[in-house]
Formats: sequence, structure tokens, C-alpha cells
Amino acid sequence: LVSIILPYFYKKTFVDKTLKSIKKQTYQNFELVFIYDNYDKKELPFVKNIIKDFKKYKIVVNNNNLGASKSRNIGIKNCKGKFIAFIDADDIWKPSKLKIQIKLMLKNNANFSYTSYKIIDENNKFIKTRNVSNKIYYEKLLNHCEIGLSTVILKKNFLGKKIFPPIQTQEDFALWLSLIKKKTTFLPIKKCLSYWRKSKDSLSSNSFQKFHDAFKVFHIYE
Repeated sequence: LVSIILPYFYKKTFVDKTLKSIKKQTYQNFELVFIYDNYDKKELPFVKNIIKDFKKYKIVVNNNNLGASKSRNIGIKNCKGKFIAFIDADDIWKPSKLKIQIKLMLKNNANFSYTSYKIIDENNKFIKTRNVSNKIYYEKLLNHCEIGLSTVILKKNFLGKKIFPPIQTQEDFALWLSLIKKKTTFLPIKKCLSYWRKSKDSLSSNSFQKFHDAFKVFHIYE
């Protein structure tokens, strides 16, 4: 079983495409753990309606807006799967995404895998491709984070008690750095199996916020 964690914060324009890409997976042994993190409940009926066709799903409604980091941690606590996959509410997976990654993880006895991905804009227009390396290790990752969140699948027992730290951006980078120190098998997969959406109003597009959080990653967590 693969548990798919999806935090949601006012992404009504894009989340339908995201959910359709999950539903079309050729590997169907998964559960969807949807974390509703809006300030209000106005979009909750919409969310419930578009999720109801999934065979296995759980909607967790946060009482207050907690942010992506804490929402993912709540999602992890609600997972039942042996594997955990992450996706943001505006990103898209190719249909073979789960099948290819799980197969290669089992074949290589990997605890953590990630793939190359394509970057698209708000109108689904292709921008560029981010290719992964042949091999990754701590010092290399520290200099450049090539791991896209929505491409990651990891074993739940490998994650252990590690969680996303409470920062607004680069929380995934901080967690990957923490996990790679375990000297385990991180498996980069060259295939492009995901689309990451670049939005003008996203936190990841805020240069000051990214600089501020990068300082925390390097000087507090590392």
C-alpha cells in the first residue's frame, strides 16, 4: 500500500488536475490522505465532492491554517501504507509514476526514491526539465537540492520519527538532508514522472522567504 499525502491550501483552480493524475495511476494499491488547510471551510464541500470516487481516502480538516510542513506531518500520522508518496495540490503525476518507482525501489532495495520532473506554469505551459543525478550523497545534496517533493516516495519505517521542520519553504530540503545522513540507499530515477507547477503567488516563488528559510536550514538544522 502506498499512502499519498496531499496538503491543500486554496488550490481550487488546480487540484482537480492533480487528483485526476492520481486516479489514473496504473498502480492502484494506494490510499489518499488529503489534508485540508484553508483558513475557512468554504471549499470543503468542493473537495469532498471531487474526492468521493477514490476507493481509499481520508480527509483531515485542520482547525486552523497550519502550513504545508505541519499538514504533511499530520498526513504522515494518518498513513497506513508501507510506502509514502508526496504531492502538492497543483502538481501532476504521469500515469506510470507509482508503478515505475515502486518496482525500482523493490528491485534496488531502496528506502527513498525520486525522479526527474518537468516544470510547467499556471497555464500548463512547459518551462523546462529538471534532471536528477546518477548518484546522490549528503555533501552533494547540501550544495544543491535536486529532489522535487512531488517526485518522492519513501518507506514509512525508514522515515521513523523524522518529520518536516516548522519552516515555510525548503522544509522538504531540510528533511531530505536529515534522512540522507542515515547512509542508506537514495535512488535517483532519470525518468520524468511528475510535473511541478510554478505559480507566481506561491511561497516557493518568494525569494526573501526562501533566503530566510535557507538560513535556518543551514545554520539551525544542519
